[in-house]
Amino acid sequence: MLLFKPSLLTLALATAGASISAYAADDVNTTETAEENIEVIQVTGIRRSLQEAQAVKMTSSSVVEAISAEDIGKLPDVSIAESLARLPGIAAQRLDGRANVVSIRGLGPDFSLATLNGREQASINDNRGVEFDQYPSELLNSVVVYKTPDASLMTQAIAGTVDMQTISPLKHGEQTFVVNLRGETNSLGALNAGSTDKGYRGSISYIDQFADDTIGIALGYSRMQSPNQEERWQAWGYPEDANGDAILGGAKPYVRSSELERDGVMAVIEFQPNEQFRSVVDVFYTKFYDEQILRGIEIPGQWGGGWANSGSTSTTVENGLVTEGSFQDAMVLVRNDINTRDADSISVGWNNNYIIDDNWEIEADLAMSKVERTDIGIETYAGTGRGNGVGAVEPNLGFNFTGDGRYLFDPSLDYADPELIKLGGAFSWGPSIDGNMQDGFINKPKIEDELATLRLSTTYNFDEGFMRSVEFGVNYTNREKNKVDNGEYLTLKGYEIGSGDNYMLAVPNEYLQNPTSLAFFGMGNMLSYNALALYNAGIYNSLDAATVQPERSTNTWQVEEKVSTFYVKADFETEIGDMPLTGNFGVQAVQTNQSSNAKAVENVNGTLEVVDSYGEDDYLEWLPSMNIALGLTDSQRIVLAAARTMSRARMDKMNASASFNYDPNGAGGIYYSGSSGNPTLRPWMANQVDLSYENYFSDQGYFAIAAYYKKLENPVYTETIFLDFEDVIPGVEPGKGQGSFEAPVNGDGGHIAGIEASFSVDFGYFADALEGFGTILNGSYNDSEVRETADRDPIALAGLSDKTFNATIYYENSGFEARVSSRYRSDFLGEVTAISLSRVNVNVQGETVVDAQIGYDFTESGIDALYGLSVVFQVNNLTDEPFITYTGDDARHVRDYQNYGRNFMLGANYKF
Repeated sequence: MLLFKPSLLTLALATAGASISAYAADDVNTTETAEENIEVIQVTGIRRSLQEAQAVKMTSSSVVEAISAEDIGKLPDVSIAESLARLPGIAAQRLDGRANVVSIRGLGPDFSLATLNGREQASINDNRGVEFDQYPSELLNSVVVYKTPDASLMTQAIAGTVDMQTISPLKHGEQTFVVNLRGETNSLGALNAGSTDKGYRGSISYIDQFADDTIGIALGYSRMQSPNQEERWQAWGYPEDANGDAILGGAKPYVRSSELERDGVMAVIEFQPNEQFRSVVDVFYTKFYDEQILRGIEIPGQWGGGWANSGSTSTTVENGLVTEGSFQDAMVLVRNDINTRDADSISVGWNNNYIIDDNWEIEADLAMSKVERTDIGIETYAGTGRGNGVGAVEPNLGFNFTGDGRYLFDPSLDYADPELIKLGGAFSWGPSIDGNMQDGFINKPKIEDELATLRLSTTYNFDEGFMRSVEFGVNYTNREKNKVDNGEYLTLKGYEIGSGDNYMLAVPNEYLQNPTSLAFFGMGNMLSYNALALYNAGIYNSLDAATVQPERSTNTWQVEEKVSTFYVKADFETEIGDMPLTGNFGVQAVQTNQSSNAKAVENVNGTLEVVDSYGEDDYLEWLPSMNIALGLTDSQRIVLAAARTMSRARMDKMNASASFNYDPNGAGGIYYSGSSGNPTLRPWMANQVDLSYENYFSDQGYFAIAAYYKKLENPVYTETIFLDFEDVIPGVEPGKGQGSFEAPVNGDGGHIAGIEASFSVDFGYFADALEGFGTILNGSYNDSEVRETADRDPIALAGLSDKTFNATIYYENSGFEARVSSRYRSDFLGEVTAISLSRVNVNVQGETVVDAQIGYDFTESGIDALYGLSVVFQVNNLTDEPFITYTGDDARHVRDYQNYGRNFMLGANYKF
C-alpha cells in the first residue's frame, strides 16, 4: 500500500534508487508500475536533484530530509556540509572558511552521528563528530538526514543521523563516464610569501554493468588543491582596568595562507545474479593534507602589565569598554608559525541480502572504518631581545576599536627590519628550569580511530493482515580511539639553558622572505621567513615538554567501546476510513562496555609521579521507537514519531587521565588546579516526540511544517570543586594550598523544543511563463532549557542557534542555470581551536553566508560536438561574511574576527 498516489515521475525517481541506499535503515515504498516508460522522463540539473530528494522524503516512514546529486559527481554545493546547511533545521559552522560540522535542530555535532551507506564512521577529531570536508562531494550520490529513528537504525542519536550514500551501479543502469574540472582563486590574494591564491579540483567517475546486468561497478577519483586566505584578529580577553572598564587584555592577530590537498577514491562492486540474492562491496578512501602559514605579532595588553609593558592609559570609554588608549613601554612577539594536518581515512563495507522465499529474507553486513591523523603546530618566535623587559620597546603603543570587534594599533618600530627583529624568545614563557629558553614550541597530537561493525538481521513478510513485516537482528560494534599528545620546547642552539644571556640570532638570508603586511590591524609590515625550512635546518634544540611538565603526559589516552544492540521492528499498514495509515514500531536493547587507559599525576609516597590509570563501566539502555504516517489526501500526510534516543559522551571526556597545575601568582587566591576525565560517563538521553505535516502539491513542490520536543536527561557538564591541595600534593607551602579541581560528570537535564517549516516550488506550476524559475525556503526556531543541577541556572547548549533561515532562488531552462543561495543562523556556542591545538567553546556571532553560481549545459544547445559538456561559474561567500566569536555577554568583546574573502571557481563537466 502506498501512502500517496504519486505521479509516474515521482515513482520513477524513487524506483531508480539513485538517492536511496539499499542497506540504509529506512525502507522506501515503490511499485513495479514505475518502470513503465521511465525512459521518456526528461529531468536534469537542480530540478532533478530537488525531485529526487522530494521523492525520498515523501516515501519515508520517518521524518527525513534529503539531498540528491544533480548528475554523477555533481552535488548542489562544493561540500557536503554546505549542502546539509541548506536543509530545514540544519546549520553549519565554518572552519578556515569551509563549512565543516553541522548542528541538527539546535543540537551540535556532539549530538548527531554520520554514516556512510548506513554505517557509522570513525572521525579525525578528538570526539565522535564527523568533519564533512573529509568526504569529497564529487564521490557521493546523495545524503539522507534521519530526524526521527526507527528500531533498525543502529546509529541513533538525539539530534539525528546523517547518512552519506554512494551510487548503486546496477540501479543506475547504464554505462557512464564523467570528468569534472574546476579552477579556483581567492579575492584576498596570497597574503603570505610562499603561498598561492590559486587552486583546482577535479574528479573522474566511471559506472558500468556486465554479465547481463548482474555485475555492476562504480569507480571514482577526486583531487582537490584548494587555497584559502584569512585575516585573523584574535584577542586574549577583556579584563578590567583601574576604573573597572573592560580593556583589551592582549591580542594575537595573524594572516593565514593555507593549501588543502585532498585525494579521494570510491569503489562499489555490486553482484545480483537473480532476484533473490544481492551482494555489495564498497570502499571509500580519502587522504587529507592541510598546510597553513601563519604570520603575526602577539601583543600583550592589560594582562601584560609589569612584564610586557609598564601599564595602560584609557583615553575613550564607551558603555564600559575602552575603545581608545595606549600601552606604555610595550614589547611584542613576532611569530612565523606553520600548522599541518595529515589525515587518512578508509571505510570498507560488505553487504549481503538473500530472499529465501516470499516471506523470509536475511541480511549480513560487515564493515570497518579507520582514521589516522597527525597534526604538527610549529611556533617560532622573534623580537628585539630575549626575555621580559629586554630589547627595544614601544614607548606609547596606541590602539583604537574599529567597531566590528578588531583594534588598530599605532606602532613606532619597524617590525620588518631584520637588524632589529631577530630569532629568540621575546618573553619569559619557558618552563621552570629556565623561563627564557622558549624560542618556539611544537605541538604534535596524533589520533587513531578504528571502528568495526557486524550486523545480522532477518525479516519476515506477512501475506496479509495489519502487520506488513517484522525485522529482528543484532549489531555488534567495537570502537577504539587513541590520542598521543607530544609537545616540545624549541631553543636556539646558540643559547645555553640557565645562562641568562641575551643570545638572539639574525635570520639567515637564505630563509628570509618578502615582508608580510599586517595593515588590517595597523602594525605595518613584519619580518617573514620560511619557518619550516629553518626548523628542518636544525637551528633549534628540542626538549620534551613532558620531562618538565608531568601533566603533559596526561593528554595521551585510549578509549574503547564495545556495543551490542539487539532489536526488533514491526512495519504495519492499514486504513482509517479511506485514509491510509502506515508506520513502524520497535525497540532496541543496547548493551555498552566502555573503558579507558591513560596517565595520571598522583602522590606516590610523597612524590608526584605519572602513573598508569584505568577506568571502565557498563550499562544497558532500552530504546523504543514509533513512526506513524496518516495520509489525509493523495498529496498530504501527517507523521507522528516518538522515541527514546541517546548520544554518547565525548570520547575526549571519557578518558581516565588526571593532572595538576601550579600558578605561583595565585590569581584569585587559587594556586593549584587539577582536572581529569571520566570513563564512567553515561550518555545524554532524550525522550522525544515529533509531529510533521507535509503537503506535496506537485512533483516539484511541497510545503512542510514540523514541531518537536526532546526531554533531555544526563547532560554532561564540567563540575568544579574547591579543596586544599596540602592533602593532595607533597611540599605545598602552608597557606597556599587553595585550589580547584574539575571533571566531567552527568547532571540533571532539561528540554529542547522547536518548530521548522520548508517550502519548495517551481513557479512553472503557477504559469507557463515562469517555467524554470523556482525557490526553496526554510526556517526554524529552537528553544532550550538545560540545567547542570536542579538549583543552577540554565546553560547554553553547544551548537544551538535560536533561529535559522535558508533561501535559494534558481532558474533552469534550455540549458541555462543560475542560482543564489543564502543561509543564516543566529548566535550560538561553537567549538574553536585554543592554545596547544586544544578545543574550547566560545560564543559565535550570527552570520549570513551567500553563494551564487551560473552555468550552461551544451547538451541543450543542439551542437552535437558539445553534447555532454556543461560549464559553471561559482562564487562562495559572495558578501565576504566574516566569522566572529566573542566572550561573555557583550558582543563587542570579540575573540576571533576572521575574514576569508570570496572564493571564485570556474569549471567544466563532461559526461560521456
